[in-house]
Amino acid sequence: MRCKVTQIFSNRANFCLLKSRKVHKLCFFVQETTVFMTRIALFASGSGSNAENIVRYFSGHEDISVPLIISNKRDAYVHERADRLGIPSFTFSKAEFDEGSALIDMLRSYDIDYIVLAGFLLKVSQSLLDTYPGRIINIHPALLPKFGGKGMYGGRVHQAVVEAGEKESGITIHYIDENYDEGDIIFQVTCEVLPEDTPEDVAQKVHALEYAHFPRVIEAVVKGKDLSKFG
Repeated sequence: MRCKVTQIFSNRANFCLLKSRKVHKLCFFVQETTVFMTRIALFASGSGSNAENIVRYFSGHEDISVPLIISNKRDAYVHERADRLGIPSFTFSKAEFDEGSALIDMLRSYDIDYIVLAGFLLKVSQSLLDTYPGRIINIHPALLPKFGGKGMYGGRVHQAVVEAGEKESGITIHYIDENYDEGDIIFQVTCEVLPEDTPEDVAQKVHALEYAHFPRVIEAVVKGKDLSKFG
């Protein structure tokens, strides 16, 4: 979204005093600056801890904002977080998500540029993919392509990692396509899984990675930064 910011300068370097027939005129230079503000909508189905972390990261950001949170559950705790953060949040049913038109109308009314799935459990509809091609980003709590697919989320993933005897886990941030957890990978980072680790231990390590990296990677994608230096 393009915003126009008008700045009026009144310091010595930016004004002049004109003298003509004993009439003094103080002239101010007015400068208009065009700022491109990228607007992100967050989708969340549960607690919304990642959503809150992202909102706080971009609070006061010079050219990225989060004006909207969407959920598929009316009683999800993410709505309480949104209220506390002063951000509008709305609930759409699965049928409304699948049909897509009302949701897309709302996203357009907020001038949304990117969609970020932060713990969102519904499959993204084709209409939404067509409206935001290459602009829907998801986070998965494992190292895809391992432990992905329909039904693999949250504690189920960490349980599967421990049961498989994996020596590492981590997070995958990726673009969304027509299939669960198969979009192009943007970023991965790992954590060690010790023999004595429980699924809860793995979850704690993975959450720490999510909080540390997800907002930074979103920012890098939006601003076209080099992700090879992240880690």
